[in-house]
Amino acid sequence: MDEYDLNDDERELAGMVRAFADEVVAPRSYEADRTHTLPMDVVAQMGELGLFGLPFPEEYGGQGGDYFALCLAIEALGRVDQSIAITLEAGVSLGAMPVFRFGTEEQKQELLPDLLAGRALAGFGLTEPEAGSDAGATRTTARLVGGDSGDGGEWVINGSKQFITNSGTPITRFVTVTAVTGENDGRKEISTIIVPNGTPGFTVEPGYDKVGWRASDTHPLTFLDARVPAGNLLGERGRGFASFLHILDEGRIAIAALSTGAAEGCLEAAVDYAAKRTVFGEALATRQGIQFLLARMKQRVHVSRLAWHHAARLRDAGKPFKTAAAIAKLTASDAAMDNARDATQVFGGNGFMNEYSVARHYRDSKILEIGEGTSEVQLLVIARALGIA
Repeated sequence: MDEYDLNDDERELAGMVRAFADEVVAPRSYEADRTHTLPMDVVAQMGELGLFGLPFPEEYGGQGGDYFALCLAIEALGRVDQSIAITLEAGVSLGAMPVFRFGTEEQKQELLPDLLAGRALAGFGLTEPEAGSDAGATRTTARLVGGDSGDGGEWVINGSKQFITNSGTPITRFVTVTAVTGENDGRKEISTIIVPNGTPGFTVEPGYDKVGWRASDTHPLTFLDARVPAGNLLGERGRGFASFLHILDEGRIAIAALSTGAAEGCLEAAVDYAAKRTVFGEALATRQGIQFLLARMKQRVHVSRLAWHHAARLRDAGKPFKTAAAIAKLTASDAAMDNARDATQVFGGNGFMNEYSVARHYRDSKILEIGEGTSEVQLLVIARALGIA
């Protein structure tokens, strides 16, 4: 990976995770994808390397780094295995980060150490069958009974969620769900509530048969009179939707980094294959059409990396980054999909075989244009910044 003005610590981190990805993750990727199995020993090693704690302070067991460092790790993993990369991204951005951002000190002390060490995972339950991009259409409800947060009350939760990452692994500790907790001036009051795995009435349904990210853990969730203490409210009541939007903006930077890694993985594989593959007595790479195609792939990787670097630096500097995050995710997810298509074409028939990484990237990359805000949502965010939407 080019340096891109990385400091010594950042270069060391990127190199370390890249080596881990090549030596530990990549050899397992085909079988994990084929069997739809998340290799938990690999997740444990990621925890031992401190990857889940990168952007968190040391007082909670983190590494004392920043969001840029996390994204460097996600990019390096996404280059060889998007399922592993999204496990890290979701474990941090959607699992631990909401607790760190909005939790009480008691919640942080209780939940963060295991999450940041990779000993536990958590999911974030936002999406529903009728509430995807339109998260305000949430139908899951949580009714407070028997008192309040200071008087032994309970939330009674009913509803369902879908496409929830890291919700059913052997080490999943809880999911944080958005739910309608009342009305304000005729509008839904949406709050976020921590629901521990094993709560009666909370069912993690069987995992999906997905096109891509097949080694990633993804489940629908059902809540039928699931009861949790009133103190499991995460953040301020009625601020759940606003809180999630902040988390989502950060997550878009991470998805852009993952997408950049995927685009680079496709480029590296295509360059290597084109240099070795002989066609009509010459290496495929000697053909100008192939050379131009590979040059375009390199261009996409470079621009995508610059875009997410810019957004992450803004975020870590405490500056507005919403629009930059949308631009980064849009640019990089397009690059991942385009590079996957072009790399598969370079491989020809071999590119249609799942044993080759480009085939997996081809299947995996489509969700990058959908998850954590579709490409159309990113365009809307950018248009709003221009004052035309």
